[in-house]
Amino acid sequence: MILLNPNKFTWQFPDECSRDIMVETIRFFEEKGRGKAKKDDQERVWYQDFLDFQKKIGAFSTLLTPSQYALNADSRWDTWRNCAFNEITAFYGLAYWYTWQVSILGLGPIWMGRNEAVKKRTAELLRDGGIFAFGLSEKEHGADLYSTEMSLKPVGDGNYLANGRKYYIGNANEAALVSTFGKMTDTDDYVFFAAGDRNPKFEVVKNVVSSQNFVAEYALTDYPITDAEILTRGRDAWDSALNTVNVGKFNLGWASIGICTHSFYEAIDHASHRFLYKHYVSEFTHIKQLFVDAYTRLVAMKLFALRAIDYMRSASPEDRRYLLYNPMVKMKVTTQGEEVMNLLWDVIAAKGFEKDMYFEEAVRDIRALPKLEGTVHVNMALIIKFMPNYFFNPATLPEIGQRMDAANDDFLFDQGPTKGLGKIRFHDYNIAYGSVDLPNVNVFKEQIEVLKELLLKAPPSEAQIDDIDFLLILGELFTLVGYGQLIIENSRILGVSDELLDQIFDFMVRDVSKFALQLYSKTTSTNVQMDLCLKMLRKPIADPARYEKVLAEAYSLEGQYSWND
Repeated sequence: MILLNPNKFTWQFPDECSRDIMVETIRFFEEKGRGKAKKDDQERVWYQDFLDFQKKIGAFSTLLTPSQYALNADSRWDTWRNCAFNEITAFYGLAYWYTWQVSILGLGPIWMGRNEAVKKRTAELLRDGGIFAFGLSEKEHGADLYSTEMSLKPVGDGNYLANGRKYYIGNANEAALVSTFGKMTDTDDYVFFAAGDRNPKFEVVKNVVSSQNFVAEYALTDYPITDAEILTRGRDAWDSALNTVNVGKFNLGWASIGICTHSFYEAIDHASHRFLYKHYVSEFTHIKQLFVDAYTRLVAMKLFALRAIDYMRSASPEDRRYLLYNPMVKMKVTTQGEEVMNLLWDVIAAKGFEKDMYFEEAVRDIRALPKLEGTVHVNMALIIKFMPNYFFNPATLPEIGQRMDAANDDFLFDQGPTKGLGKIRFHDYNIAYGSVDLPNVNVFKEQIEVLKELLLKAPPSEAQIDDIDFLLILGELFTLVGYGQLIIENSRILGVSDELLDQIFDFMVRDVSKFALQLYSKTTSTNVQMDLCLKMLRKPIADPARYEKVLAEAYSLEGQYSWND
């Protein structure tokens, strides 16, 4: 079973400790129950019970301490098991995932830094149940690192005074350490330093959101810093800021997967028991189509994100393919999550507004994920840089297998410079597509060839390149190719049926047609571009037997999970 079912937890781990953490976390939420969790959400209750629980079982400490600094034998930074924790926490509520996610961001500059004393202290703080915060964005500048106004002023003998404000900083109200990004006043060099809210010079101004989360504005006023709190300087500080986001944004797709999976269970149970016009809702033809599309899109999200883990964990200075797949988990999987929720909401209808439903908070929270750790626009701009080499300059690179081994992901904290993205090479995507001979996959291959023809014969003009909307649509078309590639690769690894895989490509063919039509409709599209866009418009190949088999697979989830009250 690909989708998470807390009653039949099937994630595989090479050690008992990892599985125990996941099972205990599921047990915590099941014992808490939907009623109490919903009450806490509606009353904006700080989730101290969850933080006390994770401290008790050592969850954050075990999962977020690299093995070099481990205080127990099972501690390591292992993206495979971290993604399981991502999925589980979001399955029960985005707020629980958020405090974990923000801790990951706050830990990034520490583990990537050069300050060994702070690293050892951080391991102890994690053991004691500490959470962490990432002081990067500012109210007036967002995440524009060039414009940061937080400053660190040298005052002699390795001492400094920090001044400035940070905005939209999760966990800052309770963080053991806040990794804070700023500039040196004397050299204008970038710097990361560790601050803490236990100092009176650290002012938590307010919570800027109405949520269980505390997303702070905080101010430092002549906050004392010494060399002992400085994590990185200059280019290293800049790189650790961006590389931390590389690590952290990977989690957002997994939060979408968790939210959509729980929502699917609620929607299928509702539709299967709602009797209207002498039929159960699940018997209506349009409802069947909604469920098939929601199910195939959700399965595709997880297949892609699982496969991206393998590239993330296998990365090295010589193999940085993960830098394409990583922002796709952030951008593509989260926007697909919105699509899945839209489909399910058309099924569940007014029931989705009811305050006792998980669905009610899910449709609110799913919108946040494409907008955190860089918007869709930012991540698409990054993805497009890889397009020329991906399509036209493949390299011979090692085949990556499934990575669920108990290894520390050392490279994530030694990623190196954040430049040279246009030089990154990829293995030939035709290897994956050539391994499959299915009707809709074959239609999709033909659409890829037309897209390549467009890039060769009618590439974007300088004016079109300056039109971010034009590039976004082109980027969506490119993204679908990489998305399908990893879905195929993982389908072979996990033994996904041909019927399910081909039904996934049913919506993939339709999505290419949708974006091709959008590109055709741009006022700046040339005649050649318009003709090629029309060639990309294709209809998926119907197969009633295939459709019914996938529908039965989706409907088999009815009655499989319900969160107790």
